[in-house]
Amino acid sequence: MKKPKSIAFQGAPGAYSDMSCRAVYPGVQTVPYNSFNEAFAAVAEGRTDLAMIPVDNTIAGRVADVHHLLPSWELFIIGEHFQPVNMMLLGVKGAKIEDIKYVHSHVHALPQCRKFIEKLEISPRIHADTAGAAKEIAERNDKVHAAIASSLAAEIYGLDILEENIEDRKHNTTRFLVLSPEPHIPDLSAGGDVITSLFFEVRNIPAALYKALGGFATNGLSLTKLESYVDETFQAATFYCDIEGHSESRAFTLALEELGFYAKDVRFLGTYLAHPFRRRFGKDPTEL
Repeated sequence: MKKPKSIAFQGAPGAYSDMSCRAVYPGVQTVPYNSFNEAFAAVAEGRTDLAMIPVDNTIAGRVADVHHLLPSWELFIIGEHFQPVNMMLLGVKGAKIEDIKYVHSHVHALPQCRKFIEKLEISPRIHADTAGAAKEIAERNDKVHAAIASSLAAEIYGLDILEENIEDRKHNTTRFLVLSPEPHIPDLSAGGDVITSLFFEVRNIPAALYKALGGFATNGLSLTKLESYVDETFQAATFYCDIEGHSESRAFTLALEELGFYAKDVRFLGTYLAHPFRRRFGKDPTEL
């Protein structure tokens, strides 16, 4: 795969998605979009080469909008990235913590810093994203207003970091997917840990999901994620799953054959290298 020239993300410059883009693809142009759908469209329509999209967070859980957008676009997952989310209290130049009366951030970021906010006895204000909050604080230029955002946002908008790592729980991490118009499957012979992602719809037979997943178990393949989708009849018949295994391996081929007896419309989303963060699972979460 040739080096991409641009990568889309949702949010304002300096968002944690922007940080993830820069961490995985240093030197590549990062392009902000107001919504996840616009970021999906940008890569699907060729305006950017890739997109960096969050799917899960260890505190906030799944990103529901993204899970519902994934089936709607003909895109492939070519990588994953786990981004630690370290919250910073940002203020205008010359501001001090004792000056702050209001703190601005995303609806998920504020609860993640609840203890800190309560300790300072300041009033929270909700914004569409963390970096957008930082941008508004810079434009407002008022010492009584602060933002909770990233160190990158502080750098971009010329804000001071008044306090670092103010999140209540230190294992706060977001998993991102890298999306591309074309699949980029790692060589099977190269070895290494890989993830394969699929969509499938179970057939209308008793215990269809149990039977559909049985082939992965009997072939020694572990599922790391299973997400259900409710249709217009409120029957959860469609599923998204991440499986530890290469799509071209003998074990995976056998598992797919068995899946085919109990599922239909199986759609390949991608086979990609597992992020090294996965090897740290099983440790004390405070160590992550």
